[in-house]
Amino acid sequence: MIKITQAEWLQQRVLRLYFSDNTYGDYDLQPLIDRQTELVKPLNDDLYFKQFFLELGALCWRNGLELSPGNIHKKLADQQKLHTQTQVA
Repeated sequence: MIKITQAEWLQQRVLRLYFSDNTYGDYDLQPLIDRQTELVKPLNDDLYFKQFFLELGALCWRNGLELSPGNIHKKLADQQKLHTQTQVA
């Protein structure tokens, strides 16, 4: 099972996500936010957006929004935006 191991804010609504399979990708949440559902509306606020956290490998916000690491990983792979981390000796 894929988990998110680390998340970093890059710009606007883009997070760099690191996964348990030694891959990473830059995930743009703007398309999700554009849907304007009740759970994603708060992400329009810059300060709120940056208050993401990881819980059991999922990307979360305090309003209960939880994004599946497996789905994010698949989307990034399908968009060819998934990269393998290189180990530095």
